[in-house]
Amino acid sequence: MPELILEDVSITYASRIDTSRGDVQAVRGVSLTLPEGGTLGIAGESGSGKSTLAMSILRLLPKSARVEGQVLLDGEDVLGLSWGRLRALRWSEAAVVFQGAMHSLNPVRRIGAQIEEALELHVKDDYRTEKARKARVHRLLRDVDLPQAKASSFPHELSGGQRQRAMIAMALACDPEMIIADEPTTALDVVVQAQVLELLSGLVRERGLSLIFISHDLSVLRTACERIAVMRDGVVLEEGPSEQVATAPRHPYTAALAAAFPRIGDPAS
Repeated sequence: MPELILEDVSITYASRIDTSRGDVQAVRGVSLTLPEGGTLGIAGESGSGKSTLAMSILRLLPKSARVEGQVLLDGEDVLGLSWGRLRALRWSEAAVVFQGAMHSLNPVRRIGAQIEEALELHVKDDYRTEKARKARVHRLLRDVDLPQAKASSFPHELSGGQRQRAMIAMALACDPEMIIADEPTTALDVVVQAQVLELLSGLVRERGLSLIFISHDLSVLRTACERIAVMRDGVVLEEGPSEQVATAPRHPYTAALAAAFPRIGDPAS
């Protein structure tokens, strides 16, 4: 199980369209640690740099991004890895569940084929045959509470919650030790959001996975994560146990973020 250490990470985007703006620094000197089997939530408003920071862990940022500092995954600096080693690390050691499943899934390929593709590209002894890969796909769909028949469906034939479950199944395909979930429940209604959140949390507990969960919603992170880091303007303003950050925040911005969400049954809300 890998330990993740972000050491003084800064990320700058070069402005290629409007050069008069100059470079944009999205993340500034962030240091965080995720121990083996730990769960960390990263909260903040849109543009706070939370997704940029998370995508730097697997070097999924565009070419216009310049990353400084160290991203250590199980002692290896991800920023210095060769392409071959990085390709092996993705999916099999750490995988991503993206926010917009409809935009992340291939619209012209069936769900089962897309999950199976990950197994084909990262061949393990257990999944070398087509029969073994198909059995693995069906097992993954069962794990995320999707009927096996959905393997033959196209993304547009699934509901939003079902697509997100398919994305989680795909992320789990190669038995990674870490999951990076980038706002996986934001586009869902509250009932489906709760179901997907419960599913993801259960899988993390059962498999002993490390989890980084990105969200603007402190209540979601409080449910899913042991610790929360709050970001604004590319800087971590506060970091601590989830219960403390969500209910007794030390920084005024964290308090304002928590107060921004209405409470059901509260007349003031």
